[in-house]
Amino acid sequence: MDSVNATSREAPQPGTLQPGILESSIASATQGVIGFQQADGHWVFELEADCTIPAEYVLLRHYLAEPVDAVLEAKIANYLRRIQGAHGGWPLVHDGEFDMSASVKAYFALKMIGDSVDAPHMVRAREAIHARGGAIHSNVFTRFMLAMFGVVTWRAVPVLPIEIVLLPFWSPFHLNKISYWARTTMVPLMVLAALKPRAKNPKGVGIDELFLQDPRGIGMTAKAPHQSMAWFLLFRSLDAILRVVEPMFPKSLRKRAIDAALAFTEERLNGEDGMGAIYPPMANIVMMYDALGKDENFPPRAITRRGIDKLLVIKDDEAYCQPCVSPVWDTTLTAHALLEAGGDKAVPAAKQGLDWLIPKQELEVKGDWAVKRPDVRPGGWAFQYNNAHYPDLDDTAVVVMSMDRMRREHGVTGYDAAIARGREWIEGMQSDDGGWAAFDVNNLEYYLNNIPFSDHGALLDPPTEDVTARCISMLAQLGETAQTSKHVADGVAYLRKTQHPEGSWYGRWGMNFIYGTWSVLCALNMAGVRHDDPMIRKAAAWLASIQNEDGGWGEDAVSYRLDYNGWEAAPSTASQTAWALLALMAAGEVDHPAVARGVEYLIATQNKKGLWDEQRYTATGFPRVFYLRYHGYPKFFPLWALARYRNLRNTNSRVVGVGM
Repeated sequence: MDSVNATSREAPQPGTLQPGILESSIASATQGVIGFQQADGHWVFELEADCTIPAEYVLLRHYLAEPVDAVLEAKIANYLRRIQGAHGGWPLVHDGEFDMSASVKAYFALKMIGDSVDAPHMVRAREAIHARGGAIHSNVFTRFMLAMFGVVTWRAVPVLPIEIVLLPFWSPFHLNKISYWARTTMVPLMVLAALKPRAKNPKGVGIDELFLQDPRGIGMTAKAPHQSMAWFLLFRSLDAILRVVEPMFPKSLRKRAIDAALAFTEERLNGEDGMGAIYPPMANIVMMYDALGKDENFPPRAITRRGIDKLLVIKDDEAYCQPCVSPVWDTTLTAHALLEAGGDKAVPAAKQGLDWLIPKQELEVKGDWAVKRPDVRPGGWAFQYNNAHYPDLDDTAVVVMSMDRMRREHGVTGYDAAIARGREWIEGMQSDDGGWAAFDVNNLEYYLNNIPFSDHGALLDPPTEDVTARCISMLAQLGETAQTSKHVADGVAYLRKTQHPEGSWYGRWGMNFIYGTWSVLCALNMAGVRHDDPMIRKAAAWLASIQNEDGGWGEDAVSYRLDYNGWEAAPSTASQTAWALLALMAAGEVDHPAVARGVEYLIATQNKKGLWDEQRYTATGFPRVFYLRYHGYPKFFPLWALARYRNLRNTNSRVVGVGM
């Protein structure tokens, strides 16, 4: 690692932080972060997933028989080859375990680009796939893609009758009983399942060699580990019945269902930002219009297709496709870090970012969330540039806290109306169990994770500890307490009952127990829970106990495994170390030796640009299925933690006075 300490000063020994080094580190990081600010004031960093999205992008182009962009394909191929694992296949995270579906897609994409099946990396991939039973073990999403390319038949995928879109809300399955990401992905996919199109695939590339049997003879997937055998058998029986009767559905009913699916889609197309502003629905929509006979100039198809290309990250030698972009999240978190750092450069930069966020608040569109909360006014922020139907609570809470901090600490006006509407929306979105989810309310139909389509186990958006904590932090920072607010009281009660025996909390959107525990300790501190409360004591002791020898903290994606075993050790990362430090300081432990060691770790690993290098993935799309590497996390989170440490050490109270 190119460390500033290795070249310009010696790393301090534990407990002997040299005067001036901390301030110098903060100043360098502040300058580094400000350097990434866009001209209009916002920040947006790369958002990297695994190999599946760039592989799917390549396959989409060949599915549609688009002109080959040899330069772009060569760069994507370089990226795919670089991230191939030592095991021969492709992982879901940096240095992670083999994943079958990721490996099948990456191999298919490389073969489509033109890599020889006899090339050493292709041979290693094929051998790794064979050693694990072959491509028959691919997940449902991969099988749909393979069915459209004719590698497997439609018998290998679950029946997804398009008529589902016509079901009433009281039925066991309804689009508004699943998560927003599942809803937007499934609607165009159901049209594709009804029409059963075939990829144009002008090069005629297939991957039969990845199977240990005739791929056109394989049937449905086996029960997934998270699924109940009783529920699974019930839904499998239903699938078998539908397979027989679906061809008998009246053509008029099918047409009405497809028309309803198109109406659903076109209401949410969202311009070049795409339906849901995430890759899978956007790709499905383009293929759907193609299957419906709409050419590449048909406006909804053309606009969505242009939106997909906006997700590309193209560098000198490599390229990949992002699953989405994260400008609102990046901007508000960077603003928090800069407000913590303070100074005549940081605060104006933060204000410019927050001012950019004001018009991004959704005040008009009642999105899908309003089905269960029809009387709540919109007032949230989305994660992406534009996603009016799907604002999220996490972003909204963090934006409100950053704006509130700016007005309270620096007397800046102009945020009151935005804060009030954001608060109103958050309060209206609390689920009945006291928790908050990311996008929906009371999305608790857990039986649906047993349908054959849900082998990923991520069909729902139930309340989670990290999002609940963020909403409590926001309400408490705005002055609410468990004594004065039922929202806060119910939320704190939810957190009390979800703490794990060793003291941690689950992190749904960040990896994992370190992230969840950081989120919750910030909330409990702000809500006025005493630092000597047993749940805070237990959590702080747990965090100190898992510190790595080098002074940092790390956690592996394996901690999301179904057979819960708590935190899984991993090499230290800057972002996870920052979360642990912020958590311990929120618990009143600024003077704990573990905090000093963590601060020293961050200073010692800071690079010449004032920032931190981080290859490991520390964020989560869907546990066990899809992980994320936010390129901004090792930039703003360590700055935030170092500045917080300095600020608390300079006060007598040693108490964090904000919600994050």
